[in-house]
Amino acid sequence: MEYEMRAEYAGDASPREAGARFECWHMTRDHETTAMCGIDLDEAAATQTPDAWGTPEGQPFCHTCGALYLRQVI
Repeated sequence: MEYEMRAEYAGDASPREAGARFECWHMTRDHETTAMCGIDLDEAAATQTPDAWGTPEGQPFCHTCGALYLRQVI
């Protein structure tokens, strides 16, 4: 299975809105908008490859998504 990291924005703001503030990264199954923790994310949200997980570029990261991701890839 393929994965990608997708951004969550504060206050459920859309990344299309001016001043939308980044909150944290979540893990999703490739090209899906529902995070592994169950949060629905905007389809226009920033994404990055799962290679960024555990690096400074992938912080802050959703703790629940991290635990679920580890259970699936190990």
